Amino acid sequence: MVQNEAASDRSRGLALAWGTTPPAQRGPKREFTLEQVLDAALVIADADGLAAVTMPSVASSLGLTAMSLYRYVSSKEILLLLLQERGMGMPPSSIADADGWRAGLEAHAAAAAEVYRRHPWMLDIAIAGIAMTPNNLHWMEAGLVALESTSLSRKERVAVVLQVAGHARFRALIERGYDERTTSDHVSLSAVVQEEAEVIGGFITGERFPELHATVAEGALVDEDFGNFDFGLARILDGVERYLAR
Repeated sequence: MVQNEAASDRSRGLALAWGTTPPAQRGPKREFTLEQVLDAALVIADADGLAAVTMPSVASSLGLTAMSLYRYVSSKEILLLLLQERGMGMPPSSIADADGWRAGLEAHAAAAAEVYRRHPWMLDIAIAGIAMTPNNLHWMEAGLVALESTSLSRKERVAVVLQVAGHARFRALIERGYDERTTSDHVSLSAVVQEEAEVIGGFITGERFPELHATVAEGALVDEDFGNFDFGLARILDGVERYLAR
């Protein structure tokens, strides 16, 4: 029963996202558009996180009762699906304007990471397959178009786009964790990273963790001039480039 209800909510949410059905029509005429409701939810999420987005909180921000909000969206699940779609937005023109497939995917990863920085709560929405709402599919389309001129098969292009998108999401997840820690502890990122290296260095020995011990001793964990994620993305794309050349 619960599974059927979840599937029904997903279907109604997708229909709303694609504009194939009007919002719920319970009660008297609606005072707001669905877009205004989602904008109100977006403000709450950006300010206080995903957990703060509830039917009562969104309704209250609009001066409505919680029951009145059901005239726009019939469940919290639908609200969150539409909120994620609104937060994602459309991919920027920088992806299509890039010179070549590699630059296009670099622009794709950078733009996706920026979306997560603006809306970090999006990282708390579980991934349950390919997001099937319009904006999300536009992002996939943008990545596939970047690879259109390559000799990769369509299956291979999908795999590369998913890898780049996953890298951007993981980067944003790590960055958010450090941002939260620096804010809560009132310290700089450098101080946090230095503390981590010192704590790790205090526990490990060369006998038990030879490579990690050498890494800490060399100061590799605290080198602020080295962009770990930029380096990682570059090596992913190097691999694609070598695969294409082969």
